[in-house]
Amino acid sequence: MDLASLWSLQGQLFALLAVGALLRKVGLFQESTKGFLTDLVLYVTLPCSIILSFRMEISRELLLSFSIIFFVSMGIQLFCFLLSRITYRKQDEGKKSVLRYGLLVSNAGFLGLPIAGELFGAAGYMYASIYLIPQRVVMWTAGLSIFSPAAVNKKQAALKVILHPCMVAVYIGLLWMLFPVKIPSFMEMTLSSLAGCTTALSMMLIGSLFAEMKREHLRLDGNLIVFSLLRLGFIPLVSYLVTRFMGLDPLIIGVSVILAAMPGGSSTVILAFKYGRDTIYASKLVIVSTFLSLISIPVWGMVL
Repeated sequence: MDLASLWSLQGQLFALLAVGALLRKVGLFQESTKGFLTDLVLYVTLPCSIILSFRMEISRELLLSFSIIFFVSMGIQLFCFLLSRITYRKQDEGKKSVLRYGLLVSNAGFLGLPIAGELFGAAGYMYASIYLIPQRVVMWTAGLSIFSPAAVNKKQAALKVILHPCMVAVYIGLLWMLFPVKIPSFMEMTLSSLAGCTTALSMMLIGSLFAEMKREHLRLDGNLIVFSLLRLGFIPLVSYLVTRFMGLDPLIIGVSVILAAMPGGSSTVILAFKYGRDTIYASKLVIVSTFLSLISIPVWGMVL
């Protein structure tokens, strides 16, 4: 993207965040509303975006690109796993679990997909969908074990990954690519209309999160600053240098780096609450890293 387009996109994202924050402040976004809209994005609009992104002719080069970005993602996840194992050794268990999980599992599935789509078009959605497969596996295995090793059930973890709505959308998209079928124009327009809601809904939901910031969320510590530097700077930097050294396609590099540069995942708060860890600290981690990502993502966009 050229610089003007990148800053226009960033202005759009900030405006949508402001709308979400305003809706939360005036009471139109309740907790139940947020839960409903989150499900709407994950179960309807994001899958529609993914399905439409696979609408292109299949080729050997495209399948090769799929396999490359899949293995790149595996390498990034392995790097994040090793990084999470060697950091924050001296923290109390409540904060250590939150910080390590945040390094391992980013918000790429919720925030990264629409941003990749806005930056790189339909191909961005498609490549990002493949990239996210290893992260979804890690999220329900190594990620969950950070909070509770006993909670990891291989069969349940496999089912959660296989039956995830975005994964189902990948299956449908791949089948549509391999066996192209002409669908009625009204169905295609419906898919396109629903997919077009993804960015707006996801950004407004994140904006509502900012509106909930309390005084304790404003008190930062060194660990959160280091976490943000690692999550938003170091991990994507290593990803960028390695993929550039390998001489990969610029689109693969761009999608991989942008998704590697996503903030801590919102599931951090959910799991911290479920397993009795520091929920306030988890909320602070997600809010702070998400806020800082609004600065770091455009920087990475300019680098790419």
